[in-house]
Amino acid sequence: MSAEATSPGAPIRRRGRPRIDLRRLGRVALLGPVPRDRLPDAIGHVAEAHRAHHPDADLSILHRAYVLAESSHRGQMRKSGEPYITHPLAVTLILAQLGAETTTLTASLLHDTVEDTDVTLDQVRDQFGKEVCYLVDGVTKLEKVDYGAAAEPETFRKMLVATGDDVRVMSIKLADRLHNMRTLGVMRPEKQARIAKVTRDVLIPLAERLGVQALKTELEDLVFAILHPEEYERTRALIAAASARSDGSGAAPQDPLAAIAENVTTVLREAGIPAEVLIRPRHFVSVHRVGVKRGELRGTDFGRLLVLVGEDADCYAVLGELHTCFTPVISEFKDFIAAPKFNLYQSLHTAVVGEDGAVAEVLIRTHRMHKVAEAGVIALGNPYAADGGAGPQAAEPADGERADPTRPGWLSRLLAWQQSAPDPDTFWTTLRADLAQDREITVFRTDGGTLGLPAGASCVDAAYAQYGNEAHNCIGARVNGRLATLGTVLSDGDTVQLLLAEDAASGPSPDWLDHARTPAARIAITGWLDAHPEDTRSPHGGRPAETGPEQPSQGHSRPGPQPPEPSGAGLAATAVVDRPDATVRLAGCCTPVPPDAVTGFVVRGGAVTVHRLECPAVARMRSVGRAPVGVSWEEATDCRFTLVAESFGRPRLLADLTEAIATADAAIISATVEPPSEQRVRHTYTLQLPDAAGLPALMRAMRDVPGVYDVSRAQHPVATV
Repeated sequence: MSAEATSPGAPIRRRGRPRIDLRRLGRVALLGPVPRDRLPDAIGHVAEAHRAHHPDADLSILHRAYVLAESSHRGQMRKSGEPYITHPLAVTLILAQLGAETTTLTASLLHDTVEDTDVTLDQVRDQFGKEVCYLVDGVTKLEKVDYGAAAEPETFRKMLVATGDDVRVMSIKLADRLHNMRTLGVMRPEKQARIAKVTRDVLIPLAERLGVQALKTELEDLVFAILHPEEYERTRALIAAASARSDGSGAAPQDPLAAIAENVTTVLREAGIPAEVLIRPRHFVSVHRVGVKRGELRGTDFGRLLVLVGEDADCYAVLGELHTCFTPVISEFKDFIAAPKFNLYQSLHTAVVGEDGAVAEVLIRTHRMHKVAEAGVIALGNPYAADGGAGPQAAEPADGERADPTRPGWLSRLLAWQQSAPDPDTFWTTLRADLAQDREITVFRTDGGTLGLPAGASCVDAAYAQYGNEAHNCIGARVNGRLATLGTVLSDGDTVQLLLAEDAASGPSPDWLDHARTPAARIAITGWLDAHPEDTRSPHGGRPAETGPEQPSQGHSRPGPQPPEPSGAGLAATAVVDRPDATVRLAGCCTPVPPDAVTGFVVRGGAVTVHRLECPAVARMRSVGRAPVGVSWEEATDCRFTLVAESFGRPRLLADLTEAIATADAAIISATVEPPSEQRVRHTYTLQLPDAAGLPALMRAMRDVPGVYDVSRAQHPVATV
């Protein structure tokens, strides 16, 4: 996890986060062992930080870990010239300040011993137990000699798999990367940029998802300084100018944020709400983002107000007082207490307007919420301790399986899809794309369960999240009770029901890749398509539609039959109209068949067009004064009509519909299939039945075909008559 020297141009650090004195520790580390009855001076400040969070912690194991780490790293130097032991000490101090428990700190002191010295994992296990051994193994890099160019992605894969069983592995890795980023200055510029990009694309999103904001924000600033030095210097100058306007305590009387903070303190004191009101400076990247968003920074844009209270109910009491005594900016209100973010974050966000018109953003949270907001999973202690405390020994589950109660849903999904990405390049590329999706939604299943998905996920993603490879057979979905295409983007709180085909031979369409956002879905779809190249047919899953010639309809007027006339409806039923010698046409807009109630209207040329009574054309003709003509049905041996079936695309759909039609004793005169649109397919059939009374049963049989969601009589635009 090596090293990197102190940067002479390290960025300005925020107050309240002291940095270890590497040179002093280097001198102390060279003094050798100390009496067994006291801690080495080199870890005295680590012990002090640890005791601040865990007053009853047993420090003897830290003493033993330091002795092993110091003796094994003795003689090794960092590129900056300090003894190498200063690196694990600095990493351990970072974690101790965030409240990590003793087991994590022990593993942190030893995290490079197996990788860089002759210490073995067996030795670590024998001296410190299985938990410490697991954590050390989790953060140990794979050798480039064995893995070549794949060493870095495979190391991250190994680390993420280990994190799936114990999130403390990633806590150590994040602290390790933070110290290496702090001391990156002596590296070549190209290597600095390479490390910074990996930190930006992988480590910072992981810190965000694990809720470790204290590490995430400093990593962002360090990466910002390396990858965007000009913007960083401009932002640094703005922050320095704002600091120069304040007095030594960090807040000047003319500072609008300080004035609002004083007013908020007075309001809460008068309301009898015990609260601590702090000014929380923004870090460099946050100031830069605000500047880009607003164009010009205001005096209150360099920080936010933080109100800390004792109980959850006090948070809402504070909110009520602020919205009563100040003018609130309603669009800025967010409740992350009732609906916590997926990274454990809880807080109320609002903004209020001061007396002089200055707008201040306000964060309201309890002290415990603040600890979790800063330290994330690190603040949760040891998830395996029998009492949920910070003891070094883990409780063994009865079934022998490690079940991390802190494992978030996104991590479970990541662990699932990485198993299907054996190629290191595919894993590395997909991991970066997955971590770039920094928001998450929750959708509900109809069986009462939930699915956690990244924002922008579609029904395709939900199908693979719920059913895995069985989702290959998905033919559609209902979102909030309404039929929806598989490409429909889901929103937080939606209820989704996935519809699967009974035919196990069904498979996904290449178009699904356009709608898949999760790696699990994309990998599964790509794998199926690669394995079935012969099945990448049109998305509706059938072979090209079979078509036949359109047949003319028949009709006549009393008293005698007339020659057949063409009709867009394609019907064989015989209509008799009360207009001698008139040519009869059955309207294509409503396709009337026996025993429909019908009427007729005279059109150009003296012909009579027959419509169903509920056809919209009937109302329009009556509104313009057209007189209806009486129409009745003559006995006929068969009936011809047009049906439209709308469905979700899938393989064998055309064959199944054809079979349903044949089972209902209907003959197919012609059939057309329109090009699919958004996974929907429209089939149009001209059919002939021996008896028109069988039409309702035929339409029911077609609707029962899996994937078909509607069957209707053909409706065509009405021509001018």
